[in-house]
Formats: sequence, C-alpha cells, structure tokens
Amino acid sequence: MSTSNNRIEIADVLRGFAVMGITLIHFIERFSLNSHPEETNSLLMFTDKVIWDGIFFAFSGKAYCIFALLFGFSFFIQDNNQLKKGKDFRGRFAWRLILLFVIACINSTLFPGEILVLYALVGYVLIAVCRLSTRTVAIIAIVLLLQPLEWGQLIYALINPDFTMNAEFDGPYWEIVNAAQKEGSFLEMCKTAIWTGNVANMGWMILHGRVTQTAALFMVGMLIGRSSLFPYSEKNIKVWVKVFIIATFAFFPIYGLIAVLPDFIGREALLVPSTLILKSLSNIAFTAILFAGIILLYYLTKLRGVLHTLAPYGRMSLTNYLSQSLLGGFLFYNWGLRLFEHTGITVCFLMGIGVFLLQFFFCRWWLRSHRQGPLEWLWKKATWIKIGKG
Repeated sequence: MSTSNNRIEIADVLRGFAVMGITLIHFIERFSLNSHPEETNSLLMFTDKVIWDGIFFAFSGKAYCIFALLFGFSFFIQDNNQLKKGKDFRGRFAWRLILLFVIACINSTLFPGEILVLYALVGYVLIAVCRLSTRTVAIIAIVLLLQPLEWGQLIYALINPDFTMNAEFDGPYWEIVNAAQKEGSFLEMCKTAIWTGNVANMGWMILHGRVTQTAALFMVGMLIGRSSLFPYSEKNIKVWVKVFIIATFAFFPIYGLIAVLPDFIGREALLVPSTLILKSLSNIAFTAILFAGIILLYYLTKLRGVLHTLAPYGRMSLTNYLSQSLLGGFLFYNWGLRLFEHTGITVCFLMGIGVFLLQFFFCRWWLRSHRQGPLEWLWKKATWIKIGKG
C-alpha cells in the first residue's frame, strides 16, 4: 500500500467507527426523544441500564470528537492537494461550508439534534488558522480545549457571589420540538425543527462547550494531517503509543473527579462550569484513547482486517449520517411509525445495530461500482462547480 492509501484507509476506519457510535447513540436516545416507556421486565430493566451506561461511556461526546478531528484532517488533505498545484483552496472551502450548511439545515428538519450545522458555522476557523505556524495553531487549539468561556464564567462567579446562571435555557425549545416529534405531521415537524430545533440544538451546544471544543478539534485534525501522523512508520507508532499512555493516565483521575465534585462545590454557578470543564477534558482524553488505540490495533495487530471492514462505511459517512436521520425519524416520530411509544433502550439498541448493518452492507455494495457515496459525490461536484470564469 502507498503512504497516501494508508492515510486514507485509517482515516476511513476511524470515521466509520465514529459514525457507528453516533448511530447507536442516536437510536438509544430515539433521535432526541429521550423519554422511554416504563419497563417492567427485570431482564430488560437490567439490559437497558447496561446498554445505556455502556454506550454513553464509550461513545457519548467521543464519537463526535473523532468526527471533528477527521473533519479538520480532511480539510488539510484538500487544502494541501491544492497548494501542491499552486492553488488556494480557502475560497472553495468557504463555498463548501455554505453547501454543508444547506445540507445540514435539510437534515435538521428530519432530526433536530444533528451536528453539521455547527460544523458548517465553525468550519471557517480552519480558513482563519490554516496558514499559521503549527506551534501557533497548537496553542490556540489547547486554549480552546480548556474551555476558556467556562473558566471565565467560573472566575466571574468566584469574584461575584451573587452571580447566578441559567444552565438550561435550551429546555423550553426542546419541549416544543419534542411535542412536534410526538404529535406533529411531517410538515409540522419540519417547520418546527428548522428554526426551534436548531435554536434548541445550538443552545445545547453552547451550554455544553461544544463550540470551542469543535473548533479546537478541527485544528488538531488539521495538525495531524500537517504532521503526517496517519501513515505507518516507527516514529508515528511511538507517537500514538505516547498519546495512548498519556491519555489513559489523564482520563481516570479526571473522570473520577467529576463524580465527587458535587460533594465539595454546592453553588450551582461554580459547579456547572467546573463539571463541564472536567467532562470536556475527560471526553478529550477518552477520545485520544480510542483514536490512538484504533490506530495501534490497525497497524500492529491481526485485528487490522476486522477494522478495515469499517473503511467503506467511513468513506460514505455523510450518506450514512443523513440517511440515519430519515430512518430514525420515520421509525420513532409521529409522522412515521411512532415507535417511541413502545420501544425501550434495549430494543432501540438492537434497531440501531440493524440500521448500522443495513448501511454497512449497502456501502460495501455501492463502492464496488462507485468511488464515493451518493451524497459525497454530490457535495464534491457542487464544491468544484465553476463560478463565473473561475
């Protein structure tokens, strides 16, 4: 395999793993309809608890982090390829983000909890930093990963004892969205989701530090590409081993501290930002464990063949991400089968596995005769459409 193929393959494997995790999260959440019918069977009560805790521990906040890292990496690949041709990709990327915003808005009418609106808005940070030095970009990324807004809030709360905060201002918007999911027609759902759903979702993103975190991860992904850390080499393997070890040692004390923090901090204005900072850092650490671990397993163990089967799924990540929204809405919402009334966590999890397998085999079939997924091809064609004389 050539170096470029290695880089693309491991990126696709990681992307496939991330989208698989996102799919499972979305299904057990029933696409933002978190309330489940009350379970009476003791076995299902046990499996519901195990599945919910296990899936959230493994993927919640981490799958999206991997997705964000690879978004930044993909930008680097495209930008670097154009630089080699003597061209500037930044203008095309700005147009590409506009296209992504349109795609994301369409998807948000189906699922008012999707991430691509945020990506389309925050993606412009890559244009701003891509010509800066690696050291400068790394410093900016580290500062953003540390959640500076929450640190500012924490400091302000310390010096102002009367400061209070509204930690759930997105709640009323979600109530409107959930009502449309449970009672509205398809058109009513779309009308509610396109505005109220995005307000609720962006409010949740802001409250949970996802804006600064996403911008930072885009930059880190770009630096991974700039440093050529994906191709196999002894030097790169040593880097990923170090990342794995450091992230492992960092994760457990941070994660443990989250649980005991309420015992020492009673004031909400201090507890909320402190908890968010720690949760964000623990998610980053666990993401690094997963990210480096998959790379090491791929290059150093016999599991390479198993992991490689995720590559076609990752190559069609946009198609898979958007199609799961349509499938999930049809299965759970009022305009579809209304399964939110009858499905517990265990059943939703099995449905998620079923949809993943359906998409997985479709991707393998599709890519036998096509170089890209249908939506990936459409996005690429629209990106490079000729504008004026250009």
